Amino acid sequence: MKLILNFWRKLTTPSKAAVGTVLAMGFLGGIIFWGAFNMGMEATNTEEFCSACHAPIVKELKETIHYSNRSGVRAICSDCHVPHNWTDKIVRKVQASNEIVAFLMGKISTQEKFEARRKHLAVREWQRMKENDSQECRNCHNFEYMDFSEQGPRSRKQHSTALASGEKTCVDCHKGIAHQLPDMSDVPGW
Repeated sequence: MKLILNFWRKLTTPSKAAVGTVLAMGFLGGIIFWGAFNMGMEATNTEEFCSACHAPIVKELKETIHYSNRSGVRAICSDCHVPHNWTDKIVRKVQASNEIVAFLMGKISTQEKFEARRKHLAVREWQRMKENDSQECRNCHNFEYMDFSEQGPRSRKQHSTALASGEKTCVDCHKGIAHQLPDMSDVPGW
């Protein structure tokens, strides 16, 4: 009983050195955890990571103007599919973890299986982009800086009316800008 009381006394009245050690260990542990967490987040934003499950899609991207162009600006998967602000990025990463599970379960593990689910995946991504007003497009393409005089007649008309009014967002018209389109026969407005 005396042993327990002594132990309890030491727990309830820790020395300043013990409190300092615990605080220092907690602080150091927090830094290590935060650094490892951010390194993990960045590692999952690389083209190599995305290619592990989506190799055909990454190959399609490499054939578009978003990947190779005269200006030297390059968009990779995470630029368009991972929100830049931290909270939305975490939400998207949690959602993407389901995609990893689907890949591991064999739902999209072959080209044929992926093609069978292409439309489902595309529609889901278009919906996500519609709901956030194509924020990932707007990270690089700023409406305020668009020079309508440099655009073709159709683009000028659409950008200065539907986009300016907020009636439409980028993904409403620019589906398939970086990937092949699925069968669009029953996609509204297409």
